[in-house]
Amino acid sequence: MDTQEYLNELVANARAAQQAFAQLSQEDVDKAVRAIGKAVYDNADELANMAVEETRMGRVDSKIAKCRNKSKSVWWRMKDKKSRGIIERDEVNGIMKVAKPIGVVGCVTATTNPVINPMHNSMCSLKCGNAVIICPHPRAKKVGLRTVELMNKALDELGMPKNLIQIIPEPTMELSAGLMRSVDLCICTGGPALVKTAYSSGKPVYGVGQGNVQVLVDRDVDYDEVAKMVIAGRTFDNGVLCTCEQNVICPRDKADEMIAALKNNGAYYVGAQEDADKVRESAFPDGVFNKEWTGTTVQQMADLAGLTGVPADAKVIVCCTKGYAKDEVLAKEKLFPMLALFLYDSWDECMEIARANLAMEGMGHSVVIHSNTTEHIEAVPNVVNVSRYAVNQVGGTALGGAMDNGLNPTTTLGCGTWGNNIISENLWYTHLMNVSRISYKVPGMYVPSDEEIWA
Repeated sequence: MDTQEYLNELVANARAAQQAFAQLSQEDVDKAVRAIGKAVYDNADELANMAVEETRMGRVDSKIAKCRNKSKSVWWRMKDKKSRGIIERDEVNGIMKVAKPIGVVGCVTATTNPVINPMHNSMCSLKCGNAVIICPHPRAKKVGLRTVELMNKALDELGMPKNLIQIIPEPTMELSAGLMRSVDLCICTGGPALVKTAYSSGKPVYGVGQGNVQVLVDRDVDYDEVAKMVIAGRTFDNGVLCTCEQNVICPRDKADEMIAALKNNGAYYVGAQEDADKVRESAFPDGVFNKEWTGTTVQQMADLAGLTGVPADAKVIVCCTKGYAKDEVLAKEKLFPMLALFLYDSWDECMEIARANLAMEGMGHSVVIHSNTTEHIEAVPNVVNVSRYAVNQVGGTALGGAMDNGLNPTTTLGCGTWGNNIISENLWYTHLMNVSRISYKVPGMYVPSDEEIWA
């Protein structure tokens, strides 16, 4: 069987399952969604260990936390929400909205989130009455397969149609590209090259942009608390997530206080440019990211860069800088637990450093703002174009949605047209439905005169 025949069979099976599933009630659909989320929640330890063992990336404790926190937050936000049939009646304007499934959703998932990416996409897809076909990253195919097995077991126990969730067990670039062309819509979570391929498939696609989270630190905050949050975000899953903090931008007159706070909370500070050069040359030879650094520990980073004297218990490395944006390679996204430290004199300069760093890499994704001055917080969106501004939070765990903020919990973070994406928000189940509108004539609706309209 050739590639297209194989994909045609997968899609045919998915269509049969979807058509049967779409006839079920909202209550039964929600039971299915809950079941697959609970399957990941209940098997978090096994799946997290499998993910680290297979991908050789990230931390088991972080992946356990992701499995549990993302599954419960996704279900909590979906629970009791209408996603089938009539979902809204607007009596004032005479509009009734009717939700309909898209059909078969394809999901190309990332090696950094090999469990919760398939889980989230499946929960969102099924919530709207769709079937889903997953193409995992080749370096995460075993844990992806196990995740789908557990989700399907939960669906089988409810008597749900077979083949609602399928996975390609031996993924290739050819199969990935073919899947994008064969389904009704594709969710593509991966690097820029993969997303570009998805956009060339001829089918509707939700893709993501590159992250490079800038942290803007004001003068009126508790620097110890900021250090704790920044380090928590930067070290989560060894820094491989697009939501992890990357660069700390703090006042020049508060630099000593910021560095001391970071050190007190487990950071090792590289303050000599000659040592910083060792990091630059190893992590970004000729300005290009060295993939050998992906998901490394602090000690592995020290060995790769030839740094000596780094304590065994250091949680993160903080590196001094020379310039910013194109003048500083460490301003780029770093998929390892390292922070670059930038200094400013005025809040305008702080925002400009963040803007310039993102213009080089990561435009449209996210920033974190640590400030208690409303005017400063609300000035940032006028200068820095991103889709999410997290205020006084841990970026690594908050930007993708959390139980204590209003962002939709997701594993696919849209970056708007700045990041070459169609959405500038967190992908949610509402993006995976078609909505029809029934329009009624509204008796007595006020109709202004031409003179009034153009006055």
